[in-house]
Amino acid sequence: MRQSGGRVHPMGLEQQTLGHIPGQFPRILGHEPVGEIVAVAPDVTTRKVGDRVGTAWVQETCGRCEWCQRGKRMFCPYQKSTGIQLQGGHAEYMPMYADATYLIPDKVSYEQAAPIFCAGYTVYSGLRAAEPKPHERVAVLGIGGLGHLAVQYAKAAGFATIAISHSPDKDKMIRELGADEIVRDGKSLAAAGGADIILSTTNSTKAMVDSIQALRPEGRLVTMGVDAEPLTVSLVDLLMKRMRIIGSSQNGPEYLYEALDFVAKGKVKTMVETYPLAEAPKAYQRVVDGKARFRAVLTM
Repeated sequence: MRQSGGRVHPMGLEQQTLGHIPGQFPRILGHEPVGEIVAVAPDVTTRKVGDRVGTAWVQETCGRCEWCQRGKRMFCPYQKSTGIQLQGGHAEYMPMYADATYLIPDKVSYEQAAPIFCAGYTVYSGLRAAEPKPHERVAVLGIGGLGHLAVQYAKAAGFATIAISHSPDKDKMIRELGADEIVRDGKSLAAAGGADIILSTTNSTKAMVDSIQALRPEGRLVTMGVDAEPLTVSLVDLLMKRMRIIGSSQNGPEYLYEALDFVAKGKVKTMVETYPLAEAPKAYQRVVDGKARFRAVLTM
């Protein structure tokens, strides 16, 4: 596949660039790769030269373990992932497993599609994992690379959507993304009526714990960010309010299809900065410094 875009990934960025994540070396970094197929193996019948495709984090699994047979390939202990066990997308050409590719809708550009293959896939999977019901309220904690998409997906799916943001300078942009309300913390969210679902895209455990006070009875906190600090909750609240804490990354492939479809229909738009491959160090540094708004895409 000839590359046309590859996103710089903020989560684990330092571990990736410094070689702390185990895997095969030397390694080409970069996931959320998208591009045009230029050649296929003789036994490939589902894809053809000229197809516009991308691939998600997990590309190959064993097909034999309990989880593969249950259709939950993301739990396979032998999985091979883009940019770790397999080479990533920061290159002009990249091999992919055909059955791990997904067709990009005609109306979606490569630059718009690339972030959906992880960021959009992740937050939409999280929303679906929470099993939202009609008239429920969805709050998004952390309006960044994942959060700005989570707000749009929740709104596009028809839910009252609240953004939890500590940055007043983002308020105008958050309103434009479709948020019905903006609050600063869990206390102000609770005062505004609380939320049935909190989509947590932050890497701050402190912020997650703070937001829990705003969960309504039978509320769900969906965690999609990672922090070294443990998450502590009140067992009384967990018991009496029947709250649930759900961990979610990328779930069934049908959610990636739906996430891309929302983009194709113009209901979700990724905010990206694009850089030529030669400027990859600059793009990485902007992500590390927290200056990228909100996805840094490398183009070939």
